[in-house]
Amino acid sequence: MQKIIAINAGSSSLKFKLFEMPEEKVIAKGLFDRIGLDEGKIKISYDNKESFEKKEHIENHSIAVKRLLDLLLNLDIIKSYAEIAGVGHRVVAGGAFFKKSVVVNTKVMRQINELAEYAPIHNPANLMGIKAFRKALPDAISVAVFDTSFHQTIPKTNFLFSVPYEWYHNYGVRRYGAHGTSHRYVAKVAAQMMKKPLAELKIITCHLGAGASICAIKNSKSFDTSMGFTPLTGITMGTRSGDTDVAMISFMMQKLKMHSMPEIIYDLNKKSGLLGISGISSDMRDIEEKKKTSERAQLAEDIFVKDVVKYIGAYTAEMGGLDAIVFTAGIGENSAQIRKLVMKRLSYMGIMIDEERNNQRGKAEFVSTPNSKVDVLMIPTDEELMIARDVQVLASQNEDIHSKNYVV
Repeated sequence: MQKIIAINAGSSSLKFKLFEMPEEKVIAKGLFDRIGLDEGKIKISYDNKESFEKKEHIENHSIAVKRLLDLLLNLDIIKSYAEIAGVGHRVVAGGAFFKKSVVVNTKVMRQINELAEYAPIHNPANLMGIKAFRKALPDAISVAVFDTSFHQTIPKTNFLFSVPYEWYHNYGVRRYGAHGTSHRYVAKVAAQMMKKPLAELKIITCHLGAGASICAIKNSKSFDTSMGFTPLTGITMGTRSGDTDVAMISFMMQKLKMHSMPEIIYDLNKKSGLLGISGISSDMRDIEEKKKTSERAQLAEDIFVKDVVKYIGAYTAEMGGLDAIVFTAGIGENSAQIRKLVMKRLSYMGIMIDEERNNQRGKAEFVSTPNSKVDVLMIPTDEELMIARDVQVLASQNEDIHSKNYVV
């Protein structure tokens, strides 16, 4: 047995989940929030019942990592740092460099830094987490798991935009997608539940949360996905606009007297989506609560459902059929209403709802009836488990893991 920790480092946060492998048992999980800000917050859950919470100033990610490791010792979750054999890091943008998860070395860190222009908020924070853990746990394998890597199998006809080809050739402008680790995980679980090889299935996975993306999976590979060059495109999200007319940007910059692109990109990222339409909230729970008295809240829900249905329809046509739809992430896992509305709109495909199962939450479940022509499943995502699995695979591939660039 060995302990592997999965890390998701944000610009001011550090989420973690500690596993005992290969049993895949969660020993502890938690969050270090408001790193570098006035009042930080630490929360750790362990032993399925115990918890630790404290407010304190956390100066930077290196201090957060040291504090985390010390707490794991002090709370008797581990006996020594040496128990942690591997650290897996979520990295948002892997560009065209990384088609799989990789062992981190100097070259990999340099490439992650170079890719920061594709994810300027995320990649630098991810890299800070990597550096901090490599310093604190120099003997543990360090692995980078990329949000974009699963989508590197998308064919060129689906990842290219209809812009001058030189933009792609010279500057890497193409569809990269996101949430790849989540899409990969729930597709595998769906195939297991359906008792069929993933390679023989056509599945559409719907990662619906504050950030949302839809992925067409054919022959076990990502075939198309809704997010594009950045996470701004695709379906309506919590505060992101999703697909828009790019000419509208120039038009609105003039109307709003904006002087730079970052100003309007900020509005499209932070003031649009469910929040922009409803004027109430970016949270679907608030939208569902207020829609009876707010026409705009109802409109926000209607547009969100329409977008999901539209992408499912398009991807079904692209793949030439469909075996299953999977709902996951915050909205996908917890909103029986959204699942029901989407399935009703897709009833022409022979989809039939199991009302009782659809009203459940918290566990993987079929939410369609046994005689539904397309299986519909709700599967809680577990990106941290996928990260831990990748670390375990890479750790077993070679003893000299720090000297080579192995991939899963």
